[in-house]
Amino acid sequence: MVKGTIPSGDASGAARQTFRVATAEDVPALVSLIESAYRGESSRAGWTTEADLLEGQRTDAEAVADVLREPGGLMLLAESGDETVACCQLERREEHAYFGMFAVRPTLQGGGLGRTLLERAERLARDEWGVTEMRMTVISAREELLAWYVRRGYTRTGERSAFPYGDERFGVPTREDLEFELLVKRLA
Repeated sequence: MVKGTIPSGDASGAARQTFRVATAEDVPALVSLIESAYRGESSRAGWTTEADLLEGQRTDAEAVADVLREPGGLMLLAESGDETVACCQLERREEHAYFGMFAVRPTLQGGGLGRTLLERAERLARDEWGVTEMRMTVISAREELLAWYVRRGYTRTGERSAFPYGDERFGVPTREDLEFELLVKRLA
């Protein structure tokens, strides 16, 4: 289920991605990908940047390694050749799965790779874990990203939680109104 190849969106079909569960050896590449998709100038090549909302790091090697060590947790990744080009975190939490650390190389955003990875994550959670719901939190100021998830069947719950101000492991906010919104999708 987790493994497989798909066309990258290249009309010739020459470039392909493979999907697999990440291992500890993948941590440096995952951190680099996640950072490039959300922070700094490189993130501005895509549409998922948080560079106008947050400075500093998005994640670090310890946080990614913790996901891999967590019982019921994994990172699903997409590779093109020997390069990691997309990833997401999945964590089994009783009857639902949590989806996070979703990143697609900025220069590949908008070509369908993210949608494909999200669909694979949903299938894995439903078919292999038997969960009936996927949950995630998104910074509520990210209207374009929230709309993208709504188009993929997620419901904005209106349930908000505080952004961890003062904890630089999650970045340094450039504004004072950041909070997370819970999104939910039924998988059954």
